[in-house]
Amino acid sequence: MSHPHDHGHDHHHDHDHGHDHDHGHDHSKTFRPDIPDELTYYKKLEIAVRELLIEKGIITPEEVRQTVEAMDRRSPEGGARVTARAWVDPDFKERLLKNGTEAVEELGIKMGPTKLVVVENTDEVHNVIVCTLCSCYPRMLLGVPPDWYKQRAYRSRVVKEPRTVLKEFGTEIPADVTLRVHDSTADMRYMVLPRRPAGTEGMSEEDLAGLVGRDTMIGVAVVDRKTSPS
Repeated sequence: MSHPHDHGHDHHHDHDHGHDHDHGHDHSKTFRPDIPDELTYYKKLEIAVRELLIEKGIITPEEVRQTVEAMDRRSPEGGARVTARAWVDPDFKERLLKNGTEAVEELGIKMGPTKLVVVENTDEVHNVIVCTLCSCYPRMLLGVPPDWYKQRAYRSRVVKEPRTVLKEFGTEIPADVTLRVHDSTADMRYMVLPRRPAGTEGMSEEDLAGLVGRDTMIGVAVVDRKTSPS
């Protein structure tokens, strides 16, 4: 059985299969969404570079604080608004799937130089996003990534055994539904457009946005009108 891979920037992985895709990661580490990751090499590097820039007077602690606060103000509400608009406006949805960067700008969300690719969940396909090499994430839409998204265990395991990982989140995908794992890069981010739940036909766009949680736009959960967003 063949397993197509596009090794350009815009690639995905059709799963489940036995292809070795470990990027040098330790697969023996147990994945736990509720356990924070360790102080990694890149976290130490960020601290060292930041302190050096402050020491040399290139930036100030106040500028760092303001930047961090601005980043912290980002939240999944942006992605939820995008999702709800796509559910109620077929023309917007078409533009979103064709060019995510341009479409979200219609709602005042600026992606900058980053390319946004939006992938749609359907009856036949369920999508999950990851960054296998670090933690690239659509922060402009979803805010700060959760700790588990940055864990080595999630980054390595979700490309090899996505059904098992999703079960650990309480999400079971039927066997006849194809699972696609999309690997983000430094200049491209993915967002999942989740399926609209049944029985929401009479809901307003604002109320629909209230159903959409962060994890549904990563793809580790599905939208359920009976539960609160993550």
